[in-house]
Amino acid sequence: MTWTPRSVYRNCSGSSPIRYYAISASAIRVWYESGVAYEYDGVRPGRAHVEEMKRLASQGQGLATYISQHVRENYARKF
Repeated sequence: MTWTPRSVYRNCSGSSPIRYYAISASAIRVWYESGVAYEYDGVRPGRAHVEEMKRLASQGQGLATYISQHVRENYARKF
């Protein structure tokens, strides 16, 4: 799987705990200020969620809220 380079999350609200993200064709990785990162893919939590998370990440707003409201612990991998 080919990933984009890790990008700084723009954090337009100024209060997001998310610091970075990287995307591939079918997944997204999200790094938090704590240093913990999560990978979400087409299986967990599913393609529709991943596509919305990619959109929000590139927009720089709403990603942490979306994860906490719709995805929660449904991640493919934690690292």
